[in-house]
Amino acid sequence: MSRPSLAFLSSDMNVKRAAKYGFCSGVRIADLKVKRFAAGGGRGAILGQVVHNERVVEEMERLGVRTIDEIDSVQEPTIVFSAHGVPPSFHDQAKAAGLHVLDTTCKFVYDIHREAAKALSDGYHLIFIGDPKHREVIGYTHDLDPGSYHIVTTIEGADAIDWTEYSKLKVFYQTTLNAEEFEDVVNAIERRANAVERGDTICYATKENQDAARVLAHDPEVEAIVVIGGKKSANTKHLWEICREAKPSYLVQGADDLDPAWFDGVHTVGVTAGSSTPDYVIVEVEERLSTMDRQTVQMSE
Repeated sequence: MSRPSLAFLSSDMNVKRAAKYGFCSGVRIADLKVKRFAAGGGRGAILGQVVHNERVVEEMERLGVRTIDEIDSVQEPTIVFSAHGVPPSFHDQAKAAGLHVLDTTCKFVYDIHREAAKALSDGYHLIFIGDPKHREVIGYTHDLDPGSYHIVTTIEGADAIDWTEYSKLKVFYQTTLNAEEFEDVVNAIERRANAVERGDTICYATKENQDAARVLAHDPEVEAIVVIGGKKSANTKHLWEICREAKPSYLVQGADDLDPAWFDGVHTVGVTAGSSTPDYVIVEVEERLSTMDRQTVQMSE
């Protein structure tokens, strides 16, 4: 009677990278600013992760720029504000504490701060489409009168508010979201409101990464997908959500998180990465994948 035995496939997997992936320009600039600051002998502390990636945070720690959660915790002469931005009052608070500021806020985030301030002065009620706990959204809203804005993410949330109370509304999107995916939410607001305008504040890097992830997920050659990024990265999580709708998809921080069992029988694996994922982490994951045996298969004796 024959019985199954185990054998390893010796051929390596093919790795196919998304057309757009990884560091956006804003994150890349923030990363470089802090590295140049540290290389020049600067001493500072970052308020929150400079970008939402644990490997980047570890690298900054090795360079002598630690991460802290409150301005009052800064003991160094300089505080670093992350790519996500901060409430304007934090700049005043840092100055009052005698701190120098290294500002790495993304230009798209600053565009939203400026346009939102102008809209308020022009009599608009503000609507932010995003996560109320995300540092970017907190940066927009922390200093505002709670009666001057709403944060909305779902159609149910939009339907629960009487928008007719406001003569005119202006919508802004969290930059790590793809505005197209929240069209139904904004449509729900527009159906019930007197007048709604949309701020032109789309981060095209986020949209391009997500569009490329969809293309990768529907590539007939790709049998599984690895999405690389930090645990706290909203845009990385969303890439994984997009990919898993079409193919088995796995969210990892780095090469050590890969499980060979995921790729049993897989010939081609797709790879994409969030906008806060460094290039060297992507390379490490791809190298591990390309040399990984495709698990075990059963053979009859």
